[in-house]
Amino acid sequence: MEKFITLQSTAVPLAIENIDTDQIIPARFLKATNREGFGDNVFRDWRYHKDGSKNDSFVLNNGKYAGKILVAGDNFGCGSSREHAAWALADYGFKVIVSSFFADIFKGNALNNGLLPVQVSAAFLKVLLSEITDNPNTVLKVDLVEQSISIEGTNFKEQFEIDAYKKTCMINGYDDIDFLLSKKDDIERFERNVVN
Repeated sequence: MEKFITLQSTAVPLAIENIDTDQIIPARFLKATNREGFGDNVFRDWRYHKDGSKNDSFVLNNGKYAGKILVAGDNFGCGSSREHAAWALADYGFKVIVSSFFADIFKGNALNNGLLPVQVSAAFLKVLLSEITDNPNTVLKVDLVEQSISIEGTNFKEQFEIDAYKKTCMINGYDDIDFLLSKKDDIERFERNVVN
């Protein structure tokens, strides 16, 4: 995985609540077992009409908005436990998803795939969505070490929680195996002490 320490980026506002994993990546696209190519079909049924033509009213098709941060409504990632939802968002280019609530399984899948879910208060989410919608050039800064998210050039800033183990893994670019390998010397030292 890529290391994640800080990210400064513009953001895409998706002010829809209860976005489930089938909306993020519809079940009919779950045929592959590797992580590549899913970004092409992220939010497929919202990005395209049934005839395959682009839905110009959907925010991802609006050229004004771009960036590596998706700011979404409350209860993001609910529904089925498909890991493909995290794969699709990451493959599309998102590094951070911001919401006021995440489904637990989605949050775990995101963290396991290098995608940082940043949970903020409902009030701060409202400010973020308003600022980004009004000014698509708004830059957000996400600092994983500080566990903070802020709007550059303003006093708007909020702390967020993250599991300490997952924070260590993301900062170092570790998956679970990499983390264990990083402890190899400690494990061998412990084994020597137990045997003696």
